[in-house]
Amino acid sequence: MAVTTRKAPAAAARHRRPLLRRGLSFEGKMLSPALLVLAAVSIFPFIYIIAMSLSSVRMIGGISFDWVGLDNWTRLFGDGAVWGSWLRSIMFFVLSVGLQMSLGIGIALAIYETRRGRNIITSLVLMPMFMAPVIVGLLGRFLTDSTYGLYAWFLDTIGLYNGDILGSRTSAFLAVTLMDVWEWTPLIALIVLAGLTSMPKQVLEAAAIDGASYWSRLRDIVLPMISGVIIVALLIRSMDAIRYFDIITNTTNGGPADATKIVPIRLYETAFRFFDLGYAAAIGLSMLAVTILMANLFMRILKQRGLAR
Repeated sequence: MAVTTRKAPAAAARHRRPLLRRGLSFEGKMLSPALLVLAAVSIFPFIYIIAMSLSSVRMIGGISFDWVGLDNWTRLFGDGAVWGSWLRSIMFFVLSVGLQMSLGIGIALAIYETRRGRNIITSLVLMPMFMAPVIVGLLGRFLTDSTYGLYAWFLDTIGLYNGDILGSRTSAFLAVTLMDVWEWTPLIALIVLAGLTSMPKQVLEAAAIDGASYWSRLRDIVLPMISGVIIVALLIRSMDAIRYFDIITNTTNGGPADATKIVPIRLYETAFRFFDLGYAAAIGLSMLAVTILMANLFMRILKQRGLAR
């Protein structure tokens, strides 16, 4: 037994040496150049932005950094205008993503129950999603114009609203939110519809034979089975909603009176209007931190449900 015990480490070492000599596999060697380029493209700008957030950036006669330490971050946490933008971003996030999830799930359920013309209906529903956000913003500005806009005329005709939609704080905020809802609700509907079509029909048929109503099947069978798909759809839209920029830029540009100036608009204005690049870098990194926290929260939920590792 003693001899066997001494030979075992030596045998293990002999088996380990070829692996060490071999190094990367063929696939790893083929992927390594692309991975190195990707790392350089991603890591260098990230480190550069961190350096900017700790400096005062001057652009006269070339870019130069003057080290200021945590001054930009101290200014960020004490800036009431930025906190106001975060509050508007949260309001926009809750309203737009909430409406998109509710309407998307409802549309997906309606399409799933449709027996005739499902492909045509799905194609029509998905049309807004294929439009560029810039075009959606320009179209929304045209339709809400108080002089010739169709939506403005319709609201005035029914007596619901007769003012300038994009000229009032509340109506402008609701208008840009609904434009985003109109464009991206089809994405939620598409993802949820994919989850619905993957469900085993035998379970639903057995529940129907047992006398379960539609709402009972929806509450107790359908929604629990597609809960993972719904969370993934929520994650995708949450990541996009926190960076909402195009439509607001082409409609209100953050106005009126900063009513629609959410954090991405504030970031753009700080960087390219006031050229305060160090402070803008701090705002951008704070957005990145919030996005990472949101992604980790959703991943934790998926892991708790056994849908991710």
